[in-house]
Amino acid sequence: MTALAFITGLAATALSADERAFCHDASPWGLIIFKRNVETPEQTRRLVASFRDAVGRADAPVLVDQEGGRVQRLGPPHWPAYPAGAEYGRLYDRDPEHGLAAARLGARLIAADLAALGIDVNCLPLADVPVPGADRVIGDRAYGTSPAKVAAIAGAVAAGLAEGGVLPVLKHIPGHGRANTDSHHALPVVEADRKTLETTDFAAFQALARLPLGMTAHVVFKAIDPVTPATTSVTIVREVIRDRIGFDGVLMTDDISMAALKGAIDERCRAAIAAGCDVVLHCNGRLDEMRVVAAAVPPLAGEAARRAAAAQAARRPAMPIEVAAARSRFAAMMADAGAANAGIAS
Repeated sequence: MTALAFITGLAATALSADERAFCHDASPWGLIIFKRNVETPEQTRRLVASFRDAVGRADAPVLVDQEGGRVQRLGPPHWPAYPAGAEYGRLYDRDPEHGLAAARLGARLIAADLAALGIDVNCLPLADVPVPGADRVIGDRAYGTSPAKVAAIAGAVAAGLAEGGVLPVLKHIPGHGRANTDSHHALPVVEADRKTLETTDFAAFQALARLPLGMTAHVVFKAIDPVTPATTSVTIVREVIRDRIGFDGVLMTDDISMAALKGAIDERCRAAIAAGCDVVLHCNGRLDEMRVVAAAVPPLAGEAARRAAAAQAARRPAMPIEVAAARSRFAAMMADAGAANAGIAS
């Protein structure tokens, strides 16, 4: 069965009978995992496998947001806690080569955690460039405040994930760093002029345009489209994301159920697809909404199918790693960074 152009969430730690039937009949392209779906490694492996069994595709993508810091769906006691992106930025400021090595190794270790569960896509790296006065929804998740630095660290993170057999997702295209509110709760509006956006916010993404998957920002950029957020803006998707930035990977929406977007769920889905998004992301695990999404999106076909196939073909087998030794090395890197920061603060 041809997959439909959406990624679904689930309600709990195992598929219910209704969810199993839904996944079988609707055949979403992928699944996204949240904390509510996770108890133990063995349970998570079973959940992932049961989803793929239900949709009948052993290669169906399974995603998670495993950034580190505030955004980490898998955590202690079963999985390590990882640093926020800003920690890599501070290490980079002391020694760029060391900072990039730490970011790459941290991502490689995250990939090892995910691959052991059957999770093969991580919604990372961020290329958002925060500015003073912006909402803290990005905050210390960002790698820095200059496009070049952000792009360099994001590239190292993407490389580390890829080395572990996990596909990276570039987010939040074309930039969430200037957002004046959290798009989970309201619609951010960015007032910056186009030239400023192109030389700062968009520039960080431009350097990463080769990545196989990306996620939109539910943000209005008044200088380009004064009314419609990027996710549902034909102008932003075509002129900025595809043309200016040059991104040709699978473009998924940020969670379509977030409060930044207005209108019924089916209207949002149709608007995102019409704007040029390839896949709708629906995260809350509400089966009534999942059914609405499935009815609103098309089969994955045409350019969207080409991009999806290219993304999945980009995945490579994990390179060998001695995990225990790598964890020790990573801990030493981050401890060095912490000691240096303490010295600066004193």
